[in-house]
Amino acid sequence: MLSRSQMILLAASTVLSGCTVGPDYAPPTIALPNHYQAQTAAMPLADHALDTWWARFEDPLLTRLVEMALAQNLDIEQANARIVQARAGLTAARAALLPVGNVSGQAGRAYQSLETSLGRIMQATSGDDRSGSSYELNLDASWELDVFGGLRRGREAAHADYQATAAGARAVRLAVSAQTADLYVDIRGLQARLAIARHQVETQRGLLSMVKLLNDKGLATERELHQTEGGLAEVQASVPALQYSLDLALNALDVLLAQPPGTYRVQLAKVEPIPKAPHIESTGSPADLLRRRPDLIAAERRLAAANARIGEAIAEYYPKLSLSALIGSATTISSSNLFSHDANQALGGVGLSWRLFDFGRIDAQIQAAKGRDAELLAAYRLAVLRATEDVEGALTGQLRREEQVTILTSGEASLTQARQASALAYQKGVVTLVEVLQADDRLLRTADARAQAQTAAAQAAVATFKALGGGWQSSVTAHLVSTD
Repeated sequence: MLSRSQMILLAASTVLSGCTVGPDYAPPTIALPNHYQAQTAAMPLADHALDTWWARFEDPLLTRLVEMALAQNLDIEQANARIVQARAGLTAARAALLPVGNVSGQAGRAYQSLETSLGRIMQATSGDDRSGSSYELNLDASWELDVFGGLRRGREAAHADYQATAAGARAVRLAVSAQTADLYVDIRGLQARLAIARHQVETQRGLLSMVKLLNDKGLATERELHQTEGGLAEVQASVPALQYSLDLALNALDVLLAQPPGTYRVQLAKVEPIPKAPHIESTGSPADLLRRRPDLIAAERRLAAANARIGEAIAEYYPKLSLSALIGSATTISSSNLFSHDANQALGGVGLSWRLFDFGRIDAQIQAAKGRDAELLAAYRLAVLRATEDVEGALTGQLRREEQVTILTSGEASLTQARQASALAYQKGVVTLVEVLQADDRLLRTADARAQAQTAAAQAAVATFKALGGGWQSSVTAHLVSTD
């Protein structure tokens, strides 16, 4: 049996001579342009520039709704629960590198039958003493020596998984904040379109009243009267469809805030202007996305975990060594003798296990780990490309939508004047009713298109902030990718 000092020396020499098998991880290098195509040069991005991007819309209710969503959304709650699970996995992987100790004890008393061979022998040798007691108390420990680094690779993979889960939770927060802002803008846009449609309904009713008056005087035909009634019905029919879309958006926002549909409807009942898309003066370069976008950080950390699992699989080629020891005390005489010198007992040993004839299965596990690593590398590269595509599309979309708003606003003003002139000319008999109805239709469509373009411009700004990775403090990145 090895002495305690011999066991310590053996453990130390084994650990010191150990190695870590498998490839060491290095983040992949991806070539990216210096600036986005929608810009002529990179616009520097400060770490705090996008942390609370929703405040840039200067809408207090929007800010409050986003903050409420971040505090009570159920998708975020699930993501936080996944962090707890990942942290537990990391704790278990770290604990696998440490010795395991157990304390065990037992006490018993036996009463022997005299009708057995053993009972007769005991009666013959010890008289009528048919009972006996036993007491035992032990401390045992075991330690798997991570000679070839399999356990260390497992800890490395668990740490990267935890980082990926934490980054994934931040990606959920970013998505929820963007979805909340997007729904809020959509609600304000639908309210604006409803107001335009209802105003047009009142305009058409006024026109219908005028035509009826002219018809009574014989100055307007029945055909003109029916045309006016048809135009009014067409505009009225657009109101229920817009109201239905508004109801759906309001319900979706309530669910996003983890509340039953209808909870916040009263707070949003008052019609407010569509939030104006803020100017985004700093975007950084495409390379900045690698440290700002939490979904890319999560993808890179998953790749790091897959790389570590290759080494974990390769370590199965090699033997595993473990140390075990037991110290304790045992007696069958009396409990008072349990801690006496004569009752002491000790045991030490070295264990070896080796999957010597299982290399085919180990080969398959290694190939599977390498295949998973290759898959996640391709997924990471694709995620980076799609992230830059997101930014390009959002920047271009906001720019084009703002141009569209400018054009439609100007056109709406001109058509408003044209419609007023047409109505006046119709009253004087200079133009036909058809021209008035056509002017009404063009004005309605242009005003509705302008409201939709304003909504789309604000939503494009939301998409830009989301694509740039806004909504969380980028200083956390260093913590997410640090090693333990």
